[in-house]
Amino acid sequence: MKKPPQSFYTRHRFPAEVVSLAVWLYFRLPLSLRMVEKMLAARGIEVSYETVCRWAEKFGRAYANCRGRRPLEPSDRWHLDEVVIAIAGKRL
Repeated sequence: MKKPPQSFYTRHRFPAEVVSLAVWLYFRLPLSLRMVEKMLAARGIEVSYETVCRWAEKFGRAYANCRGRRPLEPSDRWHLDEVVIAIAGKRL
């Protein structure tokens, strides 16, 4: 995962690694803010869920922009679902 420039983290109490881990956990995994707080506490990092929420609001868009998207590539595989429609008892 690409990190935003260090200038984003000026005047923050926690190091950039802690902030990026918290935001990554919140957006990448289906976790609540309180679960992120508990996971960080298990690693010895005492931070409140309100702080994680503020970090997510402030840094979430920057992480999404830095991450980038992989361009779609043509493939020789097709995945189709079968659909069968019955009208008046006749299958179409």
